[in-house]
Amino acid sequence: MIPGKRILQLTVAFFVLAVVFSAIEWLWPGQSQQRRLRRGFLTDVIYWFFTPLVTKTISQAAVIVGVVPLLLIMGRPLDKTSIQAGFGPVTSLPVWVQVALVLLIGDFIGYWLHRGFHGRRLWKFHAVHHSSVDLDWLSSVRLHPINEVVASLCQAAPFMLLGFSPLIVSVYVPFLTLYALVLHANVSWTFGPLRYVLASPVFHRWHHTKEDQALDKNFAGLFPIWDLLFGTFYLPKVIRPTEFGVRDNSVPESFWGQLVYPVVNR
Repeated sequence: MIPGKRILQLTVAFFVLAVVFSAIEWLWPGQSQQRRLRRGFLTDVIYWFFTPLVTKTISQAAVIVGVVPLLLIMGRPLDKTSIQAGFGPVTSLPVWVQVALVLLIGDFIGYWLHRGFHGRRLWKFHAVHHSSVDLDWLSSVRLHPINEVVASLCQAAPFMLLGFSPLIVSVYVPFLTLYALVLHANVSWTFGPLRYVLASPVFHRWHHTKEDQALDKNFAGLFPIWDLLFGTFYLPKVIRPTEFGVRDNSVPESFWGQLVYPVVNR
């Protein structure tokens, strides 16, 4: 896509979403005292454009480089029609079943990948995402390129190697992107009786807190069942998180500072 056209689309999408989420966050505020132009807002605006224009391109290249040799070893044809059709037993399943499997398997992979990024070796890259001290919908786009590239490769590659059509997987990515915006929104939603079924904004806000009781909790991006099964679920019914960010406040506030932070702080 022509960069100018893509930039225009991103600009329009930004203003539309800003209006929608401003209304939602005003009606159901998680923290009513938080300013609209909160700390880190301009840094996240840069990420809004940088990630789809630069990081996503690198991620797509990484997936191709990582998956194509394996498909060749498996003897799979690499023409566009064959790749889009998928292969193996999964192609005989109804589309809705394939979509359900992609959501379930993808979230399971995402859960363990997320936990991995909280480990000592990868934390510096993921700390950039956790450096937001004021959370709202735009906070979701603050992702270090290495974090994004590794996550994309680890989640896309298994589906392609299992034979899922990229067209099915392509539905998964924008859905999760939009859902991530909702999860980071400054709202008080817990989803009530569905709190154990779907990840809610409050569920994820606890993940971003630096308060002791919820450190390294709530890793799931969609289905809290993984946190329930593996002992990382935390969602009290009454209290809400109030402090966010990285505990040692070591991540720089600037965009470029955040890009080099994991490299110069090894």
